[in-house]
Amino acid sequence: MTIKPDQPIQFSPLHRLQWEEAQQKHVILYPEGMVELNQSSAEILKLCDGSRILSQIVSELEAKFATTGLNNDISAFLEVALKNGWIQQN
Repeated sequence: MTIKPDQPIQFSPLHRLQWEEAQQKHVILYPEGMVELNQSSAEILKLCDGSRILSQIVSELEAKFATTGLNNDISAFLEVALKNGWIQQN
């Protein structure tokens, strides 16, 4: 599976992204368990709402953090997220 840059990216309805007070971080919850996320991963996944394509996610995060050159890192993370079923594209 590979991210299709021209298709919207959506967080999987089979998972839930939420702030976990006990761990003081965002986590992905699913029936089999939980995945703890670092801040960067959580920021990326929060933008996977089905209305944005890859370039829009990259642009928003580069603007938010006043930086450039995030495309490769974001793409690599989203590939992992897709393979793990955390996100989907139709």
